[in-house]
Amino acid sequence: MSSQVGVTRHPHAPNHWLFFLSPQLGVAAMLGLNHTSTSEFILVGFSAFPHLQLMLFLLFLLMYLFTLLGNLLIMATVWSQRSLHTPMYLFLCALSVSEILYTVAIIPRMLADLLSAQRSIAFLACASQMFFSFSFGFTHSFLLTVMGYDRYVAICRPLRYNVLMSPQGGACLVGCSWAGGSVMGLVVTTAIFHLTFCGPSEIHHFFCHVPPLLKLACGDDVLVVAKGVGLVCITALLGCFLLILLSYAFIVAAILKIPSAEGRNKAFSTCASHLTVVVVHYGFASVIYLKPKGPQSLEGDTLMGITYTVLTPFLSPIIFSLRNKELKVAMVAMKKTFFPTLFPQNC
Repeated sequence: MSSQVGVTRHPHAPNHWLFFLSPQLGVAAMLGLNHTSTSEFILVGFSAFPHLQLMLFLLFLLMYLFTLLGNLLIMATVWSQRSLHTPMYLFLCALSVSEILYTVAIIPRMLADLLSAQRSIAFLACASQMFFSFSFGFTHSFLLTVMGYDRYVAICRPLRYNVLMSPQGGACLVGCSWAGGSVMGLVVTTAIFHLTFCGPSEIHHFFCHVPPLLKLACGDDVLVVAKGVGLVCITALLGCFLLILLSYAFIVAAILKIPSAEGRNKAFSTCASHLTVVVVHYGFASVIYLKPKGPQSLEGDTLMGITYTVLTPFLSPIIFSLRNKELKVAMVAMKKTFFPTLFPQNC
């Protein structure tokens, strides 16, 4: 492991997403520190809470298993029920796949570190984790945007739905979402890992995330990379959010024109689960990246990171299963088919 060089962090350096734009990112270079050849990093993770690690392990393990099983159940239900072979549920399956892969990229490593005293991660493994987490994370955002567009077409352009949302068109939108997520992951990871890192090699997080890694970087190009990565990420996420808002502005206007209350409720029910997931997804993101933080918030940043790496994927299959009437009915039918003794026909 490379020798460690002390780095003093300015007490008022910001920790939220505005950190990307802070000139204090180049403090290591301005101090004239010697560069080190970094071959691995140390994931500090939850080491500040040694008395809670076993409890956190059990909690995160149960949530992770539930996330996997919930998404797999959604995929199996859509696959087995021909009535759900529509673009709307194709997008939902793609969303479940992206959530499974996103959690697989982060949570197993986090669980292992909670039980281990050795939390080192190789340089290439760290880069791979960042690439996959960003790729699947942005794919998730792009798919939520596509699902908003699908609901807009279904409610505002129902006569053209089969044309605009044909199987080929739906597959193309899913493919573009995955390709866009991969491009974002590649751009961010390439930009970050072309930087030079100075010791100490401690990442104050439980996975290889951009802000804590930028704190370890040094060189004249750190500020440029930080601004570029921040601009790309914020533009992509804000663009997705604004497109979703635009879709729902048209949807709400169309629903309000429906004369009967029953028709309005039925139209809104088709959007309820997607809208709830969007609120949870962007709500947690805004709390994490937009709320001001004090100078001593490294442990707080780690705990807040749980919301978008563990809690949001955990809630998503619950929301879709409970808020989507067609999916809920299909799940009950599938359970009765595969577990007839637990679900008698007269139930």
